[in-house]
Amino acid sequence: MKRSLIPALLGVMLLSGTAQAATSIYPVDTARFLGGSRFDFKVEFDGVVDEKDAKVLINGKDAASVLGAKPAFIKQEKGVDASALLLRDATLKPGTYKVTAESPSGKATATWEIYGTPEKPTAKNVILLIADGLSMGHRTSARLLSKGVTNGMYNGKLSMDSLPYTAMLGTCSVDSIAADSANTASAYMTGHKSSVNALGVYADRTPDSLDDPRQETIAELLRRSTGKSIGVVTDAEIEDATPASVVGHTRRRADKAEIVGMFYDVRPDVILGGGSAYFLPQSVPGSKRKDDKNYVEMFQKAGYALATSNTELSSVVKEQPKKLLGLFHTGNLDGVLDRKFLKKGTVSKFPDQPDLTDSMRAALSVLSQNPEGFFLMLEAGLVDKYSHPLDWERAVYDTIMFDKVVALAQDFCDKNPDTLLIVTGDHTHSISVIGTVDDKRPGELMRDKVGIYAEAGYPDYKDEDGDGYPDKVDVSKRLAVFIGNYPDYYETYRPKMDGPFVPAVKDENGNYIANAAYKDVPGAQLRIGNLPRTESTGVHSIDDLVVGARGPHADAFRGFMNSTELFRIVAEALALGKN
Repeated sequence: MKRSLIPALLGVMLLSGTAQAATSIYPVDTARFLGGSRFDFKVEFDGVVDEKDAKVLINGKDAASVLGAKPAFIKQEKGVDASALLLRDATLKPGTYKVTAESPSGKATATWEIYGTPEKPTAKNVILLIADGLSMGHRTSARLLSKGVTNGMYNGKLSMDSLPYTAMLGTCSVDSIAADSANTASAYMTGHKSSVNALGVYADRTPDSLDDPRQETIAELLRRSTGKSIGVVTDAEIEDATPASVVGHTRRRADKAEIVGMFYDVRPDVILGGGSAYFLPQSVPGSKRKDDKNYVEMFQKAGYALATSNTELSSVVKEQPKKLLGLFHTGNLDGVLDRKFLKKGTVSKFPDQPDLTDSMRAALSVLSQNPEGFFLMLEAGLVDKYSHPLDWERAVYDTIMFDKVVALAQDFCDKNPDTLLIVTGDHTHSISVIGTVDDKRPGELMRDKVGIYAEAGYPDYKDEDGDGYPDKVDVSKRLAVFIGNYPDYYETYRPKMDGPFVPAVKDENGNYIANAAYKDVPGAQLRIGNLPRTESTGVHSIDDLVVGARGPHADAFRGFMNSTELFRIVAEALALGKN
């Protein structure tokens, strides 16, 4: 997920000065979370107050008596001209709790609903598959390219189409109706909502991005209460928002060097992805660390087998390691269109990257050795990485790759029916299929070659080798796919064969303008953006997500649900709550 940091930085600047928000309580009002899970309780008063004047009650009782420990009183928070109360690692039993905070300068209330779970689990394993940014437009496009249509009937279904239980998920964040991958993935991993750019915390007013009130993640909960194995797999940087949400606690998702340390603290049994630049000490060329820590060596000393290519991954897995670290790129891996077909992007520099299917097989091989079961989160991060720059062909090819991972998971579930499988995105993009683009249609402008309604017909994609991918992406009659928000850019109505699309570049005033590299493509059309000129690519939409599931407790997914309910369903299936 790409997002401008300017609004977030402005927010930090405002909150770290003398200007204060109203009295705030964390967890926030309407929070619904798991009994027995750990959380940081914090009250921010809207000015400097004396401890004797700071009154906090929970269900009419002194907060310390309910929480079992007295929150620390902070006369003046660092960087903030105001007082606060803070208790780390609090827990509560199921029930409804009303919190009241009052001082001479203000008052606030919050109501929490804390739920329990069954005493006995119904699932042994949980596989959570997330295609970052997955929208209905991606799924429809992937089905059209991969399966095709005859006489109005699809020639086949995607694997994700066959999941028996389906629901819609709302993704709004604490501070905005619009969300990014950090807070949306955190909702899945903690059962709490959060703020844009925040991972596993409630964003408070202090300038330090690492001291905010924490929400226990699923990995931390599993580590202290079960013997299950944990796996995190992605084709993006392992420190990126969605994979980081499994272990992370920071107000600033860009704290990637610190996030590697969080992975080391929790030590998931399987860690596969890109982002090796943040594992290596600053002395190593290409490192993005600012210290001498070598996390590759640290993980190896902790018993992890290491793989840095697909060939090494295949070899290492044959040895049946108990712990596995795979780092296949200094940044994000290349998408399937570049890796398998065009050999563009960074494929020449990293020629032996695994497919997500390779990583999935490796993860299952290691995790399934544990007789107590496992939790696996796998992210197809490149669906989002290519949707942002309007490069829909690359995004859809990676959606097809993701569906192949879903098929592998379904095969595993067939053999292991005690596995709960959940398939979804973390947020959506405004991508839609509206017809076809036919080079043979008359007209000087490419927009004249867009066929809609009856003129759309069918595209020319073919899959002669049966691998599930079109043999060619640059066919003469192809899908007309558009994204509903964009910067200034040149629409070429064609796939970008020379490498991933870069729609806009920065001008001398710091604004983003259409990238002139595409200006002379025959028939290219300048589209004036509908986003602020500070944005270089498309942004997320607020459309609901679709989630599909199968296995124990999958029937709990139904209708419309807030995204935090995904965590609740997992917790119930694994019986993680304390009643």
